[in-house]
Amino acid sequence: MKKILLGTLGLVALGMATPASAADMAVKAPPPPIVAPIYNWGGFYIGANGGGAWARQCLNVTALSGVGVAVPEGCRDSSGGVVGGQIGYRWQAASSWVFGLEAQGDWANIRSSRLSILPALAGDTWRSKVDGLGLFTGQIGYAWNASLFYVKGGAAVANQRWDLLNVAGVGLVSAERERWGGTVGVGWEYGFAPNWSVGIEWDHIWGQNDSRTFLTPGLAPRVTSITANTNSDIDMVTARINYHFNWGKSPVVGRY
Repeated sequence: MKKILLGTLGLVALGMATPASAADMAVKAPPPPIVAPIYNWGGFYIGANGGGAWARQCLNVTALSGVGVAVPEGCRDSSGGVVGGQIGYRWQAASSWVFGLEAQGDWANIRSSRLSILPALAGDTWRSKVDGLGLFTGQIGYAWNASLFYVKGGAAVANQRWDLLNVAGVGLVSAERERWGGTVGVGWEYGFAPNWSVGIEWDHIWGQNDSRTFLTPGLAPRVTSITANTNSDIDMVTARINYHFNWGKSPVVGRY
């Protein structure tokens, strides 16, 4: 009987001690929530682009054989394809604002032609071609994680050629030069994978007016030289793909 009583008292004591011990145990903290990574738009990137361009090219003859005239040969709309690449660097601050610098170069095939309205050039055809474009721009953008909207602006250069052909297609006059101007644009880019993004961009390029005198031995003696003023505006829409070199690094976050 004594042993049964002692055993019962021991079980009661053990039962009272167990809740106390459980209460004294440290409460295990819940695991931290899983946070989606923030896409980093900062750092160097390099990529390719391709699309189409539309140009309005104007030519006005201001002198024939040194004698001043005012004959607008008119403007023509033309279009063609473009393909090229870009390289740049971006800074991301306060998790959302993105600033950058970029250089872009494209091969182009933008052509137009028109018959001359000058009696002295009756039957002859003016032909113009833009075969290269370069853009050097700054960017300001705003990012929503993997989505980036930006505007850009800066300088642009176009390689342009003008030719005057006779009815047989033989060249009478030709001039080729790099023409500098300005550019503005807007774009959207999406980071679809670590280090990779795709996007679409529109750019408007305007060039300087250019006046040049061409010697025309093929038209002598009726015309010995032609002075003409030319200008062009170009709109370009391209799809882009970029590789970002430091996607794994965290963007700079402003502190307040």
